[in-house]
Amino acid sequence: MSVLLEFSMFATDTTESKSEHVSKIIDMIDRSGVPYKLTCMGTVIETDTIDEALEIVKNAYKVLEPYSNRVYSSLKFDIRKNSANRLEGKVDSIEKRLQRAVNR
Repeated sequence: MSVLLEFSMFATDTTESKSEHVSKIIDMIDRSGVPYKLTCMGTVIETDTIDEALEIVKNAYKVLEPYSNRVYSSLKFDIRKNSANRLEGKVDSIEKRLQRAVNR
């Protein structure tokens, strides 16, 4: 199974810029060994199970909890049985159809 999760999470009661706290979440994800892609609007991870994906979300909240009384998060899932390596494969498929590289 391949679970793609795109999520964003940030403290609402801190400064206008969110990069300080988001960088702490990215560090946690990076250290977890889970494949991920950081974008300007969120982060996409790929896990084998829903529970693994939700564990990353819970750990992200734990990272922010000491800094804030209120945390906002948005999550989108794409869950597919009998599949793997979709974090790269989905983009590869588009590039194949276009017959050129796209901005990653």
